Amino acid sequence: MAQAIMAGGCFWCTEAVFRDVTGVIDVESGYIGGSVPDPTYKQVCSGTTGHAEAIRVTYDPALLSLDDLLDIHFATHDPTTLNRQGNDVGTQYRSALFPADDEQRGAMEAAIARAAAANPKPVVTTIEGPATWYPAEDYHQEYWQGEGQRNPYCLAVIPPKLQKLRKSFAAKVKA
Repeated sequence: MAQAIMAGGCFWCTEAVFRDVTGVIDVESGYIGGSVPDPTYKQVCSGTTGHAEAIRVTYDPALLSLDDLLDIHFATHDPTTLNRQGNDVGTQYRSALFPADDEQRGAMEAAIARAAAANPKPVVTTIEGPATWYPAEDYHQEYWQGEGQRNPYCLAVIPPKLQKLRKSFAAKVKA
């Protein structure tokens, strides 16, 4: 098993995408990259802690490569908007990658280069760390599978992301 930590806006929305990817074992929403230990959702949403809403994806490298995981990440969020994803504005919604080691850092640099080559706008995704991971509160985990299905924000944002996943990465979508 391997893990990768990625930020690309609201963690409810990014978590929902990766739960549908073959080879993904678990997705945990959380906070990373800030200065306050054990931050709360309210603190992170204030934009004052420096944390990003992020996901930690546990996956099977025999079924899903880190390159594929990163390419899906770049295809299902906007890596060209600084500190913003749609209506979510602030550093907590930045596009960022958090490598666990130098090998991951290299793969993440290559993924940014691929995304930049495929995008007419400049990619602003950063590579940050090392940084401490803090799991989000329990009610944020698997949000789309429960409460998210009734949340107007999620209903507006997540289905288009899932559509992109299914269209561009059909071979990587769970049956």
